[in-house]
Parts: sequence; structure tokens; C-alpha cells
Amino acid sequence: MVIEHVALYVNDLENARDFFVKYFGGKSNGGYLNSKTGFRSYFISFDDGARLELMSRPDMYDAQKNQYRTGYAHVAFKTGSRASVNELTEKLRNDGYKISSGPRITGDGYYESSVIAIEDNIIEITE
Repeated sequence: MVIEHVALYVNDLENARDFFVKYFGGKSNGGYLNSKTGFRSYFISFDDGARLELMSRPDMYDAQKNQYRTGYAHVAFKTGSRASVNELTEKLRNDGYKISSGPRITGDGYYESSVIAIEDNIIEITE
């Protein structure tokens, strides 16, 4: 089996799309709109075939996001090297995003950093 895509509801659909295109090299489709419900979405495709669906609709409930909650925890992107993890982490920091950890070697041997990005969702950057 292969995970076909992961979906994330956001309030600012275009900002979320631009974030994943700018920092992670994603390619966006032209978007989708359901004129009856107001549901809108973009699929962001990545080089390895993975896809992220960004979705929004007018009737969403936006609860506070505690880092240690059930459900979605983070999405991780593999960069290919420690130098790339460091470079992307610094770029995000310099652009005003909060780095919540790292870059560091975790207890289970990953070299990673975590950034609190799109609407307080955590994005992990690994080597």
C-alpha cells in the first residue's frame, strides 16, 4: 500500500499553498471550488509522488492546537542531508517562523528540526 495523500484544513488557503511551494518545492494544481458548499482545495505534489491536499471551507471550527493532542501531529519532509536541514531551518527562522526544536539528533537517531508554521501546525524537516 501507498499513502495517496494527506489533507490539512486551513483558513488561509493561498498562504498555505505558497508556503509548501516556496519552502518544500511543491507544485500546486489549479485548485478546486465547490460552489454549493464553498469548499476549496489545492493539491500540492512533491517530487517523490507524495501529495498534500490543502482544504478550506467557510463553516470550519478552529480549535486551539496543543502540541500533545490526539490526531494530526506533524508532516515531515526529508531533505537528503544535514546541511539541507540546517539551511532550510535557518531560512524559515529568518522569514519569521518559530523553530520549536533543532536542528538536532533525536533519541532515535533522526537529524531534524521542527517549525511551527501554517496556522500553528508543526512541520518537521529531516535529513
